[in-house]
Amino acid sequence: MAWRERVARERRAAYADEEYWGRPLPGFGDPAATIALLGLAPAAHGANRTGRMFTGDRSGDFLYAALWRAGLASQPRSRQRGDGLALRGAWITAAVRCAPPANRPSVQERDRCLPFAQRELALLRELRVVLCLGAFAWDAALRILGVAARPRPRFAHGAELAAAPGRPALLASYHPSQQNTFTGRLTEAMLDAVLVRALALAGAP
Repeated sequence: MAWRERVARERRAAYADEEYWGRPLPGFGDPAATIALLGLAPAAHGANRTGRMFTGDRSGDFLYAALWRAGLASQPRSRQRGDGLALRGAWITAAVRCAPPANRPSVQERDRCLPFAQRELALLRELRVVLCLGAFAWDAALRILGVAARPRPRFAHGAELAAAPGRPALLASYHPSQQNTFTGRLTEAMLDAVLVRALALAGAP
C-alpha cells in the first residue's frame, strides 16, 4: 500500500502531469465473460497510473493486441480508462490489487488479496476458463479455486487443468512482461495459440 501511494506521488517524469490512480485496482471486462485472465499485480507506472488492468504499459500493449486478434477486445491497444476499449467474453483481473515494489508481491500480499479475487471470479456466472498469466497467477488460481490435487499441478506455458464440478478449467501462459516478450520466451504466436485454446475450452464456436 505504501509503495503504490509513493509511486503515485513521486511519479515517473514521462507522466509527471498525470494524476495516478494509486489505489487498489478492480478487474474489468464483460460481466458475461466465459474467460477470465488472471495477472500478477498492477504495474507501478501502468495500471497503478491508469486505473485499469494491463493498461498503459508494454505488457498491456502485447496482451491487448492478442486479445484483439482473438476477437476478445474491441481494439488492439489500451492507453487509459475511457479510451473506448471493451472486452467481449473476457474479464481481466490480478492476484494482487496494489502495485508491489519491483513487481514482486509478497506471499502475505497475495494471501490478503485472494478473498477479493475469489469473490470477483465467483460473480462471473458464465466463467468456463481462468487463463493464468505467469507462475504467480497460476499458484494464486489454485488457491482461489481450492484445487487440492496432489501432486500439485505445475506451471508451464500451455499447462491445463480440466474443469471440475463448480470449478472452471485452468490454462497457463507465460506473463506478457518485457522480460518474456523481448527475449522471445513469449511470442505473439505462442500467446495467440493459448487464447485459441482458451476459446475452445470456453465452448466458443
